[in-house]
Amino acid sequence: ELGDYPVIRKQVDQLAVVPYLVDYERETSSFTLDEARSWLDGLPGKRGLNIAYEAVDRHLAHGRGDHVAIRFVRLSGEVEEVSYAALRTRTSQFAHVLRDLGVQPGERVFSLCGRVPDLYTALLGTVRARSTFAPLFSAFGPEPVRQRIVRGDGVALVTTPALYQRKVAPVRDQMPGLRHVLLVDTTAAEAAESGIPGAVSLSEAMHAASDVFDIEPTDPEEMALLHFTSGTTGTPKGAVHVHDAVVWHHASARYALDLHPEDVYWCTADPGWVTGTSYGVVAPLTHGVTMVVDEGEFHSRRWYATLAEQGVTVWYTAPTAIRMLMKAGTELPASYDLSALRFVGSVGEPLNPEAVVWGAEALGLPIHDNWWQTETGGIMIANYLSADVRPGSMGRPLPGVHAVVLRRGEDGRAEVAEDGSVVPAEDDQVGELALRPGWPSMFRGYLHDDDRYAACFAGGYYLTGDLARRDRDGYFWFVGRADDVIKSAGHLVGPFEVESALMAHPAVAEAGVIGVPDPIMGQRILAFVALKPGFEASDATRRELLGHARRRLGPAVAPREIRISESLPKTRSGKIMRRLLRARELGLPEGDLSTLERAEEEGRHER
Repeated sequence: ELGDYPVIRKQVDQLAVVPYLVDYERETSSFTLDEARSWLDGLPGKRGLNIAYEAVDRHLAHGRGDHVAIRFVRLSGEVEEVSYAALRTRTSQFAHVLRDLGVQPGERVFSLCGRVPDLYTALLGTVRARSTFAPLFSAFGPEPVRQRIVRGDGVALVTTPALYQRKVAPVRDQMPGLRHVLLVDTTAAEAAESGIPGAVSLSEAMHAASDVFDIEPTDPEEMALLHFTSGTTGTPKGAVHVHDAVVWHHASARYALDLHPEDVYWCTADPGWVTGTSYGVVAPLTHGVTMVVDEGEFHSRRWYATLAEQGVTVWYTAPTAIRMLMKAGTELPASYDLSALRFVGSVGEPLNPEAVVWGAEALGLPIHDNWWQTETGGIMIANYLSADVRPGSMGRPLPGVHAVVLRRGEDGRAEVAEDGSVVPAEDDQVGELALRPGWPSMFRGYLHDDDRYAACFAGGYYLTGDLARRDRDGYFWFVGRADDVIKSAGHLVGPFEVESALMAHPAVAEAGVIGVPDPIMGQRILAFVALKPGFEASDATRRELLGHARRRLGPAVAPREIRISESLPKTRSGKIMRRLLRARELGLPEGDLSTLERAEEEGRHER
């Protein structure tokens, strides 16, 4: 047992499908990148590697063109299915539209729309044409849109007329490089009358285009995807990913998500962030699965209905969504037929151990946490279908990933000697998580910011900025971002540990923990919590939570103060925005708020 949470044991012979990864030690010792590359086809005639070919075309070459690639669940509940053959047709037409407009290989094509079919066509059609795709959240306001399109040198934008008027029109004069606006659900006449510079009706342009677009020779190191990460106080960073990333998208989905060609797979992430691209489009399609896309936003009944009605077998979601489902209780999922479901994964922020246990109780399946970043481009550390789960742990590195915890200096970051070397930490010692470069989906740079990119590496490792510890059995445990760690009365406290303890109380739905200046302790620990329905935000509840935390954590680590809020600020990827809690508490600049979840409410009304 680990604390209050026993290890969840696995029996491979009791699984519905024999997993790709059965013996972790054997797989990690034998894995090579050459083997991973052999799982894909490459362009015919040894002409390189292209994401669109591996995600779409190769399935036709293997006789699976009629298999359903994407099943769209529209807002109305109506279902639209697109086969791999139809997806090749649509993406070929989109690639021709780009070329007819003069968009060249390497130039950036942005999207600003919800989870509608044209978004997925645009993504795959752009990389088919060897241009670079850069997704934006449909809930972004004008300034975040402007920042990213300008910094990304965007020449084309796929969006709707309504989103354009609200999000782009106010700043269009500040984006001189944006030449083309491809309007979704718009006729040519409507585009002409819109007054939008460079407006094109996407549907009519595609209808007029050829449905055959042979992919040109593609260097695996050509830029394919550009993902922006939020800046704390500065400008967003554009992480560059190349076509070779598809090798790791495929391999990591094989190991961490256990995707098989007959699976029905649902990734709830919006393609506006990296999970929604890597594992919401590319990775599942390379495996030839049927991918479910729900145009609607979160609602517990809608989500359970989608799982049941679509027969989802593999589900990849976020801790925030899981916590919201936990709020709804265990009786609700029992009223739906979830018997098809065989694997549940989670990413976006660390998964509290009680959520793992809740999954086993409510869904009959533990929820498998995994860890990666925008910069890594793919999953690095995971809990596997065939392996025991230690609730609260990120799991173990994927085959082919070399992860270490490095000893840290006074600032909490990895300690780098004058000669540039770094020192691994001891087992169970907290340090900075680092990775040895070389996996295919590793970002190749921050666009227009070489110095920022170079600062991410030291001693032959990529420094993640995350603090973690590795136990003697090789499982990794998240502690917090280096910038989030609290130094209180000589103790270094990871906020995730305190948040998890608070989350273990039956009244707590969400928790966020920060350190605030204290003249005696240096920093005191301040916690913010949101309660589950049925619990009162009273002084008695607050005292009960304080006592609960002290009993679980001890007085040195437990929060000194707890504040009860209706909800906590989160990104749309589900991460509690501790820096925003800290900024508001201390009256500091709030920094980049473009991914703040409240924008989703605005976007829902606009759509």
